[in-house]
Amino acid sequence: MFRTVFFAALLAPGLALAAGGGTQAPKPSETTQTCTNGEIWDSGSKSCKAPQHSALDDDTLYGAVREFAYAGQFKNAQIALAEMSDQSDDRVLTYWGFTHRKMGDVDTGMAYYTRAIATNPANILARSYMGQALVEQGDIPAAKVQLAAIRQYDGTGTWAEQSLHTAIKSGKTYNY
Repeated sequence: MFRTVFFAALLAPGLALAAGGGTQAPKPSETTQTCTNGEIWDSGSKSCKAPQHSALDDDTLYGAVREFAYAGQFKNAQIALAEMSDQSDDRVLTYWGFTHRKMGDVDTGMAYYTRAIATNPANILARSYMGQALVEQGDIPAAKVQLAAIRQYDGTGTWAEQSLHTAIKSGKTYNY
């Protein structure tokens, strides 16, 4: 899930991993181009569905969460997250943390990142997002701890490692 990205992607954040789940930003789909009010495109019926619609599986919901997060639609991302079947899954916890943090509730975001990491210590995306939150708070030593852990879990060269490294060096975090 967490693949190495090219250095060029780091230089062009729009191409980098946006809220996890691949090496490139999600391509806008019907979910953000056609659907409204947080509805999600259902490719089976070729129509927009409310996230609560039973025809939407977790992979479809996960893709929508990622797309909503990248588009800055954090509340819609949370509505889709709430419908995912395993709320204790570390990728779900990571997204809960990301959306809460981006909506201004850093403490809740950090609590979700902590739970994601407790569930899966090798979750380098949660570590990167947590580290970026720590940079935003001015806690560089704690951010460096997360960077070291990312490297320990074979995250060297990944977007997670590169973005946190850049944030520590520059003091600037990514806006997605």
